[in-house]
Order: sequence, then structure tokens, then C-alpha cells
Amino acid sequence: MIPALITSGIAATAILIYLVSIRPWQHRWGATDEEVARAMPGDELVRHPSINATRAVTIHAGPENIWPWIVQIGFGRAGWYSYDWIDNLGKPSAIRIVPEWQELKIGDKIHLSKWTYEIVKQMDPYRSMLWAGGDSSATAGTWAWGLYPSGDGQTRLVTRLRGRYNWRSPWIVLLLLVDTFDIVMMRRCMLGIKERAETLVQQRQGKGITGGAKLTP
Repeated sequence: MIPALITSGIAATAILIYLVSIRPWQHRWGATDEEVARAMPGDELVRHPSINATRAVTIHAGPENIWPWIVQIGFGRAGWYSYDWIDNLGKPSAIRIVPEWQELKIGDKIHLSKWTYEIVKQMDPYRSMLWAGGDSSATAGTWAWGLYPSGDGQTRLVTRLRGRYNWRSPWIVLLLLVDTFDIVMMRRCMLGIKERAETLVQQRQGKGITGGAKLTP
């Protein structure tokens, strides 16, 4: 009886610490107060979200060197620039811009995995993109990408995940695990984009090349 009570107490304490401290931190990793408060595409599609996560990173590159990496992202395409053994079936994410993956348009599917996908709902090239309306019955949500140049050659890459959970879905337990641990993959993804974009800038400067979203480094 006593060991069971101790175990339950430890579990309850861990959950409380996560909800009060860790979850709020990871749901705004890298983002400023202004970025968290700022409206992004798709906000209006999910009222009273169960998850509203805004993450951001500074990239020493202009949008023209960042956008091509985002456009080609996805399972079965360029991958997620993250931990490929987890989210890309072990296939390495692309380290170059692939021309045939640059022609993304509204209505196209972005596969999150072999079985799940989101649909491109809005696109403002070099500024923002919105994914939504996928095939999951556990949540209704959106995934927005935004590029905000600072005018000094740097750009803030901001992503926002908003979702409203279906608590009756049989997949809700899995979804809550994703809610807890997606920061690991999302952080690595954003840093992967940063690394690739900054490397591209260095290579273009070395070659005396500017612009051109389809350039293969």
C-alpha cells in the first residue's frame, strides 16, 4: 500500500511540474513575448486550442535562403532536418535544395509520416505558410511557418502549432505523448533549417551568387 502511494505521489508531482513549468517553457521555446502574442496564419481556425505552441530561432540569412528549405520539407521529400532515425525511417534529410520539391502549391499534401499528412492551406512565398486539415481524428489543428526579416541580414523563423484535442479519440494517449516530446524534434528541425540556410549563404557569398531559390548548394 505505502509503496503504491509513494509511486502515485511521485507521478502526480512529476505531472504537476511538467504542466506548471516545463510545458509552458517548451511551448514557447526561443520565442519572445511579442512573437507569442502576434497573430499568425490559421489562428482563427482553432478556437480555444488545447495546444498553442510558438517556437522561434534567429537565422543569419534572408528569407530567400530559408524559404526553399521549408518548402521541400516533409516525409518522403526532404525529410524534417531532425533526428531522421525517428521521423524519416532512417533516411537522411536533404542537405541540398532539390528543384522538383520547390513547386509546392495550395492543396498539396505534406506527409508527417507514412500514414499522416497535413494540407497546404495558405502560402505567401518567402513570408508564411499554413498547413491544416490533415487526417487525424484525435485533433483539429494548424501548423504555421513565418519568416520575419529584421533588416540586418537576419531573419526570425517562427512556427506555431495550434490544436484542439478530441479527448474521446482512441489516439489521445499517443497525441499527449507527442504534445510532451515534440519539442525535441521541433527544436532540432528549426536548428536544422538554420544550419542549412546559413551554410547556403556562406556558399553563395563564396561564389558571388545572390538570390535564386532553386540553387543547389
